[in-house]
Order: sequence, then structure tokens, then C-alpha cells
Amino acid sequence: MTHESTPGAPAPSGAMCCRCKQWTYAPVEVGYHERPSGPGVTLYACPSHAVAMTPGPMPGKHQRHT
Repeated sequence: MTHESTPGAPAPSGAMCCRCKQWTYAPVEVGYHERPSGPGVTLYACPSHAVAMTPGPMPGKHQRHT
């Protein structure tokens, strides 16, 4: 096996905290904003801020039921 064929480490994943604007590797989903054009936006918080936040609407929360 050569160095070129050896898979590298996966890219780090995470999200920016909507409260402190710092990058976190353990994001917690705390809200979702629908947009009139295009997909909605999921809001994430770091674990220390997520415990103090009231969860916001999640996808489909504001859809009309017929």
C-alpha cells in the first residue's frame, strides 16, 4: 500500500454557534428558519449555550395542516 492510496483522516465537521459565534465540533440543533426561496437554515449552538436556549421551530413546524 502506498502513501497515495492510504485514505486520510476525515475532514473535521461542526458548526458555528448562533450565540457566541465560535466554531464547535459538537453542535446542537436549536432552531430552524424557513426561507421563501430555497431551503431553510438550521441554527446550531455549542453545548454550553444550547442548554440555556429555548428550542426554536424545527422543520415543518409552521406548515399548514389540511
